[in-house]
Amino acid sequence: MPLLKNGSIVADDWIILGTDDPKPESGDIVLPYARLLKEWESLADHDGRLGVVFTNIDRAEALSLFLPRLALIILPFPSFTDGRAYSLARQIREVGYARELRAAGNVLPDQVQFMLQVGFDSFEIGDRFSADVWLKASRRMSLAYQRGLYRPGGQQEVWSERHREAEPWLEQPHAG
Repeated sequence: MPLLKNGSIVADDWIILGTDDPKPESGDIVLPYARLLKEWESLADHDGRLGVVFTNIDRAEALSLFLPRLALIILPFPSFTDGRAYSLARQIREVGYARELRAAGNVLPDQVQFMLQVGFDSFEIGDRFSADVWLKASRRMSLAYQRGLYRPGGQQEVWSERHREAEPWLEQPHAG
């Protein structure tokens, strides 16, 4: 399945394994979290990058031990109304994970900007929408109103961009 990543459509070069699929000797692999727990000792010597599919029912703190070794975390969206992966993404970024965080499943182009703001940086895209729709969605907004969100590439919030030269206390007499 193609990916939207860094404002481009790219191929997914990861091998996604199920619970019982044989593990290749080398290559970049993605495992379900339960399998990662079960096979962690043998995975330490795997020749290639390691990724995990982390479900919405697990807690972000459970990944803490594995984060230094993980190059990819996939958070599934079972339906577009299930927003638990938004919270997980933000929590994973807050504990210091700085590598690829991918949204998978029922992801819609109009959600891309919100997903970027909480820390996602790649998205599995299906054939429901054209590549142009996905690319436009990824570039639609460059600023956010909320403060304190994960900001890829040093993205700023609207207030900071508008008032770069201003003294906040002089311009906002009600603040403070």
